[in-house]
Amino acid sequence: MTSTATPPGLARFNALEEPAALAALHETCASTTWARRLLAGRPYATAGDLYAASDAALSGLSAADLWEATAGHPPIGRPRPGDPASAREQRGMTAATDRLKAEMLELNLAYQERFGHVFLVCATGLTGEQLRDALTERMGNTPERERETVRTELGKINRIRLARLVDED
Repeated sequence: MTSTATPPGLARFNALEEPAALAALHETCASTTWARRLLAGRPYATAGDLYAASDAALSGLSAADLWEATAGHPPIGRPRPGDPASAREQRGMTAATDRLKAEMLELNLAYQERFGHVFLVCATGLTGEQLRDALTERMGNTPERERETVRTELGKINRIRLARLVDED
């Protein structure tokens, strides 16, 4: 027999007052449109329902919404000070050599100049070298292809962060 009870972390999220829930969602993703769509879908019975809503909301984001989402992320190699999620997600850069860190800084700047926003990648579990290689490879993308790659990477990041949000006890 399977339980139909909503997991405690998800139940807490469902019960949050709207401003607190919106703030929690903004910690996950800086897109206001994405956050409002997820907020409108509450309550969620399962984490899978929440993830599916996230994916659906993400697929409908405009280019401007994606830009807003990327603006909430620090450049790879420079996690936001005092932000444990940022530091945890970019852990692969902590062991990088000074040379690799300098190379990433240059590549990040070139990427931002080319595409107009921060390089967004799901960095969890990737080494500094893998992050550099991903950035280098994606520099050859067309703006349209890169926008869809960003959408895919943002979806991965959002799922990890949503899992952390609703799994907290």
